[in-house]
Amino acid sequence: MLKSHAWFALMFSLEELFCSVDDFCRAFKPQWKQQLLGFGLKQRNRPWSLSLSEIMTVLIGFHQSCYRHFKTYYQTRVQREWAVAFPALVSYQRFINWVPSTLVPLCAYLRSCFGQCSGISFMDSTSLKVCHNRRIR
Repeated sequence: MLKSHAWFALMFSLEELFCSVDDFCRAFKPQWKQQLLGFGLKQRNRPWSLSLSEIMTVLIGFHQSCYRHFKTYYQTRVQREWAVAFPALVSYQRFINWVPSTLVPLCAYLRSCFGQCSGISFMDSTSLKVCHNRRIR
């Protein structure tokens, strides 16, 4: 299990980040598939050209970068600079279609990076504005 300071050190190396995510995915994916409702049923399972680890690495890399828009990040950094690291890259639109499928593994990975709570936590109690008064509750 990684400590939080070790996780931030990974942002300087794409290879280290990918290895960390890939190790997690190899252990997580079989357990996750067993928990799905359709486990054991015959389903179409066409493989993606990018692995789950590669997709998660690109998403984590975006959040560690200084880019404000994912499309710009994907088209400039990933497709131009990291094309050698990800030889089976797909178009931006295809990648966006795959992102919702990575939500559960991505959240589990990020949760595993920070370890156990030390007992000191912070909570933000800023009020959220609603678009209409009937939706306040």
